Amino acid sequence: MTSPVIDREVSRRSFMKWSSIAGGSAALVATAAHLGMPGTMSAAAADGMEGVDGTFWNACLANCQSRCPLRLQVKDGTVVRVLPDNTGSDELGDLQIRACVRGLNQRERIYSPDRIKKPMKRTGKRGEGKWEEISWEEAFDTIASNMKRVKDTYGNEAIWYHYGSGSTGGNITKRGTWPRLLNSYGGYLGYYGDYSTAQITAAFPYQYGGWMASNSLEDAQNSKLQVMFGNNPLETRMSGGGELGVVQKIRREHGVRTIIVDPRYSETAVDVGDEWVPIRPGTDAALVAGLIYVMVEENLQDQDFLDKYCVGFDEKTLPEGAPKNSSYRAYLEGKGEDGIEKTPEWAADITGYPAAKIRRLAREIATAKPCAVTQGWGVQRHANGENNARAIFTLAAAIGQIGIPGGGNGAREGNFSIPVKAFPLFDGEAPPVATQISCFNWIDAIDHGPEMTDVRDGVRGKEKLDVGIKLMVVNASNTLINQHNDVHVTQETLADDTKCEFIVVIDHQWTPSCDWGDIVLPSTTNFEENDLIPGASCSDTGWSIWGAKAIEPLYDTKTGYDMCTEIAKRLGIEEEFTQGRTQEEWRTWLFEETKAGFPDFPSEKELEEMGVFRFRNPNGHFIGMKDFREDPEANPLMTPSGKIEIYSAPLAEMAETWVFEGITEGDKLTALPEHIDTWEGALEARTNKDYPLQCIAHHYKGRTHSSYANLAKNLEAHPQMVWINPDDAEERDIRNGDIVDVFSSRGRIRTEARVTPRIAPGVVSIPQGAWYTPDKDGVDVGGNVNTVMKYHPSPLAKGNPGHTSLVQVELYERYTK
Repeated sequence: MTSPVIDREVSRRSFMKWSSIAGGSAALVATAAHLGMPGTMSAAAADGMEGVDGTFWNACLANCQSRCPLRLQVKDGTVVRVLPDNTGSDELGDLQIRACVRGLNQRERIYSPDRIKKPMKRTGKRGEGKWEEISWEEAFDTIASNMKRVKDTYGNEAIWYHYGSGSTGGNITKRGTWPRLLNSYGGYLGYYGDYSTAQITAAFPYQYGGWMASNSLEDAQNSKLQVMFGNNPLETRMSGGGELGVVQKIRREHGVRTIIVDPRYSETAVDVGDEWVPIRPGTDAALVAGLIYVMVEENLQDQDFLDKYCVGFDEKTLPEGAPKNSSYRAYLEGKGEDGIEKTPEWAADITGYPAAKIRRLAREIATAKPCAVTQGWGVQRHANGENNARAIFTLAAAIGQIGIPGGGNGAREGNFSIPVKAFPLFDGEAPPVATQISCFNWIDAIDHGPEMTDVRDGVRGKEKLDVGIKLMVVNASNTLINQHNDVHVTQETLADDTKCEFIVVIDHQWTPSCDWGDIVLPSTTNFEENDLIPGASCSDTGWSIWGAKAIEPLYDTKTGYDMCTEIAKRLGIEEEFTQGRTQEEWRTWLFEETKAGFPDFPSEKELEEMGVFRFRNPNGHFIGMKDFREDPEANPLMTPSGKIEIYSAPLAEMAETWVFEGITEGDKLTALPEHIDTWEGALEARTNKDYPLQCIAHHYKGRTHSSYANLAKNLEAHPQMVWINPDDAEERDIRNGDIVDVFSSRGRIRTEARVTPRIAPGVVSIPQGAWYTPDKDGVDVGGNVNTVMKYHPSPLAKGNPGHTSLVQVELYERYTK
């Protein structure tokens, strides 16, 4: 594994070599932003090498919500070039789906020294790093026997398929073969939510009745103003034909004024933003309250919309049984339980954004028609994330911009997609085991599973768990260690193999999570197998990609489908798992099922020839909640009232029955989207002498979560670092480029300092996803942010509060050229 703390001097020769491998000469964007995107390339570079044996279509499957097609040139069984999409144009609806630096560096990933070449078995203590090679027969026999033992001893709820997203963009190659195997064997303990969106996913049902996306980013061309709370498509969805391409083109052609609310001056703020609102992390709900206070004070809110479509903004629209002064207006006016008016001055004290600017911002947002309010998923990835998300929904309602062209409902943007049939994870209407826990609190289910309940831990499907997790399948997932808050808690729990008795890890790179398996299986990359690949975040154009097997499986690797078929044989369920089909026959079935529901979809032969199939949204732009806005009685929401519930009676009831043990600031449910001060939040940062800096963890251009984090060329172009404001750096005698330690009560990382005014004072940001790499003293020189983060699930979703942490930063080594 490449050492992440590397020589920072990148020579021009080295950079140009990296650029050529990525597919063309890289060009810096003519602003402060460098998006890691290849620039215009020559025709020769786009056409690749001459004399190759074949060019094969496939895709980058990383979990960035883009899904970019790639063309792999193969010579003598080796991938010699990775080329971008060469179809489409520069017009909306037909944009060339140009991959970013991550997707174009697939050669280094395919042939990485970190590729797992043979099945491995642990010989020492779990996590000790002692391994031996074994045969596939021994691996399959061991896994099958442990599955039988655990099922016979504890039942199917003791089996766990671990959350992860390393192959999210695939279909058969996604992560579906292992869930199908486990469901064919009687099922497993399920999970709800995901590490990206747990809090907003939990918030949606109580305000909107379910997941309700906002208008597409392409629809912003109809807006007078666009307000983006923590929404950063230019770094998180870096596809030239997806959201990045759309946002940039809308900006160039329509010049829509854009306000970015974010503690960090993101690449989206640099490239398309007109104004940056740098608030303290986790204070979005306070900012929203201050904004709406001004609107109400100056009668700028859309009262007709609030009266007709909403519950609980005013006393008169509260549901029956709600206490007096429990409306959102009463909360603003200080008539609620806390007795505090939510004035701009109140909001300024919490957010760090001046009261005068909050007033001006409120007037602009209220009077710009139409106004598109959206939020990214970083806003909700806090200890109070559910309320942050609901507050931004409420802002969109207060200005009455929901369900109209140019408007938005405060959620993240929606998009159009082609309904490609998904590889079935189970047969029948539902999986055989109905019990679920949050995707995030699995470590508790290992440590004290039978103590977990519905009202304390969010168990669904029954009141409490009967058994803890005893067997884990960790497939294309680095959340076993790397992507889970507080790696030390995780290691301590996993080290005791009397709790979780057997862990099998399946991957093609030896990640930090592999260190904690009992058996590690070497998988193919998606370029070594066949698939039908759906598109992802594509604004108002959907697409699908032909997934061709470009090369034979390297080393002694196997596809997930072949692994699961062999284990199914040993369990006596081969027919149930395969239904008599090979992987190629499953792909044919996916085509048939897709075309039956979507007649315009091409045949296998047609898609193989075209590589990418595009289809434009037949309804024009995606408008979130359009039907509800046009006729709320005919198209009610799935809330109890059928309306937007700013006051949620179900949440009010749950606040009385849910249990939060101990005294931890912020562990509470509220019927309204109130601002909540939390553990290690903005308020505590003022008085915490040991750890006074709020730490967030932004997504990074060089990798998607932890995928691609081990590739030397990506690290060279986008090295790991901590962003720190000049004022905070000066106070600590830190200069740009110095090596610093970032630490909390939980752990210490060592990385490079990026001293920049692009991060709010009192805040540092460490790009998430760097591989955990402890040295002999336990200092993480890889710079993994979860070394310093706290494990503490959020109140409602029991989700990942990955932007809530307090740290300190100190100089370790002065940088000298």
